[in-house]
Amino acid sequence: MTKAKRNRLIYNIVTYALVIAAFLILQSMIANKTITRSLKGQLVPICCWIVMAVSLNLVIGISGELSLGHAGFMSIGAYTGAVVSGWLLNAFAVENTLLRLVLAIIAGGVMAGILGALIGIPVLRLRGDYLAIVTLAFGEIIRSLVNVLYIGVSDGRLRFSFLTKDMPEGTVMLVDGAKGAVKIKPISTFTVGFVLILITLFVVLNLINSRAGCAIKATRDNRIAAESMGIPVTKYKMIAFTTAAALAGMAGALYGLNSSTVVPTQFTFNQSINVLVFVVLGGLGNVLGSVISATLLTVLPEVLRAFSDYRMLAYAIVLILVMIFTNNPLIRSFVNRLFSPIKRLFRKNKQGGDIA
Repeated sequence: MTKAKRNRLIYNIVTYALVIAAFLILQSMIANKTITRSLKGQLVPICCWIVMAVSLNLVIGISGELSLGHAGFMSIGAYTGAVVSGWLLNAFAVENTLLRLVLAIIAGGVMAGILGALIGIPVLRLRGDYLAIVTLAFGEIIRSLVNVLYIGVSDGRLRFSFLTKDMPEGTVMLVDGAKGAVKIKPISTFTVGFVLILITLFVVLNLINSRAGCAIKATRDNRIAAESMGIPVTKYKMIAFTTAAALAGMAGALYGLNSSTVVPTQFTFNQSINVLVFVVLGGLGNVLGSVISATLLTVLPEVLRAFSDYRMLAYAIVLILVMIFTNNPLIRSFVNRLFSPIKRLFRKNKQGGDIA
């Protein structure tokens, strides 16, 4: 095993281990009722933001493209998941909430992935600021369309229209609450969110370490050199973009079904910027960093809620300090020394296995 492969394996093991350990600790706190109500209510949203951050890192950190419309894919997943869950309940009498939740998450991911592919075909041929502008416009277009979309249920079928003409009786606007429109209650569990995080990590880490991932990173580092070697740049960027969109849609479905209301103002440009902050603070291309930063920055505003007058000021100061520390060579060397015993242990075991 080469040094690069060994380092990747250690990185993946540490990432999975930290996520699983955090889940077990939180489950223990829930069982012993030592967790606060506020933190318990944040568990599922934290899972959603982790998935959003890791998926966006695939586009920005690994593929090297700037996307500012990631919240648009999240909104697609949120509304698709809510509508599918309500349709299963009202049209097919599927009472099993876990089954409806899983199917809704899958549907949200599929719909967001399809739209991501359709958007990616023309968009990924652009470069630099143009791509950022188009993805930003996409997110705003999705939000505007949802604002005027109507939904009606007739004979077990769902019908959508931008006008109420020829729609069944009882038609409502989708923004009146997707769950209110299809008559379902919030459903979601922390365990499902944890499983979704593991699926996201599995997909992203395996994609990064695959041949396709190497091609994606090659196009990021030097597009002209990659094209000269015969790598279809648009194809591999499309793989990264579509995968990220599908994962964002799955996170959106989980987020939407966990909330009491789902409105377009929850998926504005500001949400895309928040996810971008998670990625930048965690480190471009650093999946574990995205997991940690999304967790800390989601919990931090709630922790600072007691200081309501200075909450956003303290939040901004923390962001600046994190940026300073994460770009400090001394901090990086300290982290390397911290993980060096694990690397030495792994190397020693490997050498022992080779001797045997």
